[in-house]
Amino acid sequence: VRVVDGGGKFLMSGLCDAHTHFSWTNSADLPGLGTMGVEEHTLLSARSAQTYIDCGYTMCVGAAAAKPRLDVVIRNAINDGQIPGPRYLANCQEIAVTGGALVDGITAFADGPEEMRKQVRRNVAMGADLVKLSMSGEEITGNQHAEDNYFSDEEVLAATTEAHRRGLRVCTHARSGESVKMSVRNGVDIVYHASFVDEEGLDMLEAKKDELFVAPGINWLIATLNDAADFGYPQEAAEAAGYKHELECAIDGLKKMKARGIRILPGGDYGFAWTPHGTYARDLQHFVDLLGFTTKEALLSATALGGQIMRMPNELGQIAPNFYADMILIDGDPLEDITVLQDRGRIVGIMKDGKFHKDPGDGSQARARDVDEIHRGTPVPA
Repeated sequence: VRVVDGGGKFLMSGLCDAHTHFSWTNSADLPGLGTMGVEEHTLLSARSAQTYIDCGYTMCVGAAAAKPRLDVVIRNAINDGQIPGPRYLANCQEIAVTGGALVDGITAFADGPEEMRKQVRRNVAMGADLVKLSMSGEEITGNQHAEDNYFSDEEVLAATTEAHRRGLRVCTHARSGESVKMSVRNGVDIVYHASFVDEEGLDMLEAKKDELFVAPGINWLIATLNDAADFGYPQEAAEAAGYKHELECAIDGLKKMKARGIRILPGGDYGFAWTPHGTYARDLQHFVDLLGFTTKEALLSATALGGQIMRMPNELGQIAPNFYADMILIDGDPLEDITVLQDRGRIVGIMKDGKFHKDPGDGSQARARDVDEIHRGTPVPA
């Protein structure tokens, strides 16, 4: 038995990122994700996985990989103990219709219901946990707009029906109001972004609030507006493209979702040059500063709701009997200051599955010897 003296530090469940891209490589060269050699890409993806757990993230939901099997290979290596990383739900490449790809070279294509079924079956064959549909645009592309919608109801329904039949869930890149409604109407499990949700969409989300999750990835909008200039996308261009307007709409919609009890989780689109790996906890600050969450609500969205989105609500996301020992020990109180989670050095202990990824030390080894001596009946000096 080892007893660890927490020394008054803050103990909580490990965190969840609900929109993870291990294979995004902190680069501003988005097409380069498609042309990078698979060997180099695998190594960089493994480094991303380690960065997540180094930051206290013990749960991650894959939101698309840049190459078909990258997520699956990394997930399997984590599960086999070959590399460090969080518990992970793997995806494959995101699926778009012809003309709807956001980034060349990292997209799988399908047109019509039957091709959608085939792409879902491809994910099944590769061992994925999820399917990603890229339903709307992204303003930074210049020609694929956030308020566009590229899918038909028949295509989405074919994907969700086939995925659910085989035990996979479906997530969608759905910024436009119509893509959100189409996602809900056809049984999608996780809606990403939802920037332009309208009142009808809010009603639909509320009616399904116990069945689906929303992960807005709001840091992408904020960072693209404020931090991308050094990488060739100045703030003036971002505003002209519509990112300021989209952020305002997203904040309004997410506040309304919160008021309706819709499950909103942090995380999204980390791994671009201006949203680098290791800065994941910025989302939690945005939840508090912009969306009206208390610090406690923000922590619960990243822990208890994390257990739910991982499909392990009675095993992950809490510190309680019969839950897995996935815990972090923090030198500071995130209930007082949520930004403490952004300082990797303040996360002094990280445990996954009862084993320390980052050992807090604090003389606990000596304390463990004391306990061992007590168990053997050996007196321990005061």
